[in-house]
Amino acid sequence: MTLRAATFENGSSIALAEVPMLSFHDLRAQLVEQYDRGDRVVAFYGHPVEGRTLRLQVITALAGMPGTLAAYACEVGDVYHAITPECPQVHMFEREIAEQWGVRPLGHPWLKPVRYHHSYIPGRDAWDRRIDQAIAPGVTEFFRVEGAQVHEVGVGPIHAGVIEPGHFRFQCHGEVVLHLEIALGFQHRGIERTLVGGPHKRTVFHMETAAGDSSIAHASAYCSVLEALAGITVSERAHVLRAVMLELERLANHTGDLGALAGDVGFLPTASYCGRLRGDFLNASALVCGNRFGRAMVRPGGVAFDIDSERANKLHLALTAAERDVREAAQLLWSASSVLARFEDTGTVSRETASALGLVGVAARASGLERDVRSEFGWGAYRSRRPPIATHHAGDVMGRAWVRWLEIQSSLAFVREAMDELPIGPVHVPSGDLASNRLVVALTEGWRGEVCHVATTDAHGRFAHYKIVDPSFHNWTGLAQALRNQQISDFPLCNKSFNLSYCGHDL
Repeated sequence: MTLRAATFENGSSIALAEVPMLSFHDLRAQLVEQYDRGDRVVAFYGHPVEGRTLRLQVITALAGMPGTLAAYACEVGDVYHAITPECPQVHMFEREIAEQWGVRPLGHPWLKPVRYHHSYIPGRDAWDRRIDQAIAPGVTEFFRVEGAQVHEVGVGPIHAGVIEPGHFRFQCHGEVVLHLEIALGFQHRGIERTLVGGPHKRTVFHMETAAGDSSIAHASAYCSVLEALAGITVSERAHVLRAVMLELERLANHTGDLGALAGDVGFLPTASYCGRLRGDFLNASALVCGNRFGRAMVRPGGVAFDIDSERANKLHLALTAAERDVREAAQLLWSASSVLARFEDTGTVSRETASALGLVGVAARASGLERDVRSEFGWGAYRSRRPPIATHHAGDVMGRAWVRWLEIQSSLAFVREAMDELPIGPVHVPSGDLASNRLVVALTEGWRGEVCHVATTDAHGRFAHYKIVDPSFHNWTGLAQALRNQQISDFPLCNKSFNLSYCGHDL
């Protein structure tokens, strides 16, 4: 059963009246049908129906082929039959809806809190609070494996390094992990709730810190949302400068991850090399806009800083030196048999599992899935410059490391070409008022993977609802799957090979 959908391009807006309002039965059937044919759920969220607090409107956005997005809506009451058993990609989304609005998806196989907070509607909780009276992160019932020699290991939420908090609960038989359960929510900041009624003066700063190491990716998605709603056209020069900053962000983080992976297996030459090189790429971002994370660069209507010829030459020299050194560091890594022995066949996620769970970014491509927003749903400069999709077939730590290395090379080539052919023109155009009663979905390809922002406006052109889906929201379950039947000592290596964001999940 194929229904008429509201289809649109990445970063474009449509009237809310154009979004088909389906019965739940039809929405479920449509979702499952599109999932079965390979389409993917990029957002699935709810908000109360105005004037009807006991009803929830659910908005679904799907990525179809080739390069089109589709949207549907439906209303549900206090309970509905979970879609997760037939479409696993919505399993976290349905848990989130249950926690936020107290709507219970009956038959959900693992209905538990996502961020451990009270429902946004007082008195409406989706689960029995006798199990979880404290409403504190990690205070809940965890899955248990019973049997002789089975034991449980809890790690976190406080960790040894200067990293964010998260709790990992392992069920082990000897040294073999039978099951890993991940509990987050320790720093839920409520960013999405602050965006309603905006945009405000602080909104762009919330976007840049939604996941601090992905400032450019989230700021770019947000600006695409505003520009679509305001109906403005950004100059090609500004688009190219945004893309250069996004690739510099990718270079810094991929290089740092290769070094961290080397450090996790005790291979110090590459670890020390890449630690310094990550700083070199961050400094390249600072050379452009004065901030190592690229903050204050991407703004609605374009960018806040231009690159003159002198600065372009400095950037070229810096990247040439960094490229030479990162190639040497990578060659050391790939030529060490001890490293390859630890990377290969460790933390494997099959192509089928990655597809079923809706994994994105490096994690998806390392399992053989060709998912890259830059190529599938080109926006801005990526409409005409589309980097090759880097994939690997194994889905293990080696695959995730190798995809990073391929993307380092393609990002360096992209930046070099973009700077050599930088278009002439302004870098910023004024932004106007936002259109009323519209919906827009904006996707960007951050260094972790797909960043999705969905916004709807009210009758006054203000944000009625704003949904952010960081790639980590899709991929944390992939990490749990990667630990199945692995040695527990492999966890740090597997964890770093995904390198997911805690704060990006806890919005």
